[in-house]
Amino acid sequence: MSNAEQDQPSTTYKRVLLKISGEALMGDQAFGLHPPTVERIAREVKTVHDMGVEICMVIGGGNIFRGLQGSAQGMERTTADYMGMLATVMNALGMQAALEALKIHTRVISAITMNEVAEPYIRRRAVRHLEKGRICIFAAGTGNPYFTTDTAATLRASEMSCEAIFMGKNGVDGVYDKDPKTHADAKRYDDVTYDEVLSKHLKVMDASAIALARDNNLPLIVFSLDEPGGFRGILAGEGTYTIVHG
Repeated sequence: MSNAEQDQPSTTYKRVLLKISGEALMGDQAFGLHPPTVERIAREVKTVHDMGVEICMVIGGGNIFRGLQGSAQGMERTTADYMGMLATVMNALGMQAALEALKIHTRVISAITMNEVAEPYIRRRAVRHLEKGRICIFAAGTGNPYFTTDTAATLRASEMSCEAIFMGKNGVDGVYDKDPKTHADAKRYDDVTYDEVLSKHLKVMDASAIALARDNNLPLIVFSLDEPGGFRGILAGEGTYTIVHG
């Protein structure tokens, strides 16, 4: 074992899924990808990869196109959702480029077939990539309209036998009983159950994703993506976060 490996803190998690929103890649922009922000997040992921943790990722597409908003503006919902799925592929390719610039082997795996830019989703192949230390970025949601990337993240985490889903949030360091950006008296939970998230309408994931996580006993760890070293710190047993569990 190298000195660098000996210096890495131990973690109880061996395989995790990191879910981030498309908006997390915008930086201070109002739209699209901000390359320095993508690079910063890639470096955060690298610090966890260096701990020997196997990592899956799911990235939303809201920085480019959001299916629900398109539908609300009169676009047919199925078409709008497929456009949103394509936006997630663009974000996945951008993150792949940033990770591979850091010398981390990465695979973009799409639920919609597009062989020229991404691998098709084949579960056993994806598991093998993880076992070889490659980061798998799952794109295009579940491949079906009417399902969010939150649901896709929970589905892929379950299929990959991940031990937890890490929800990287912008501007908040956990789950609150109300929006902390507009309510000074908002209370942060250290831990909360799936049923409480559903009954209290806490904004963690959509209801389908929470129900799927509950049914598979898959813990959700909600933390701030803005805190440098936050992702690595939680895996090392430090930091501020909320855990959603049974």
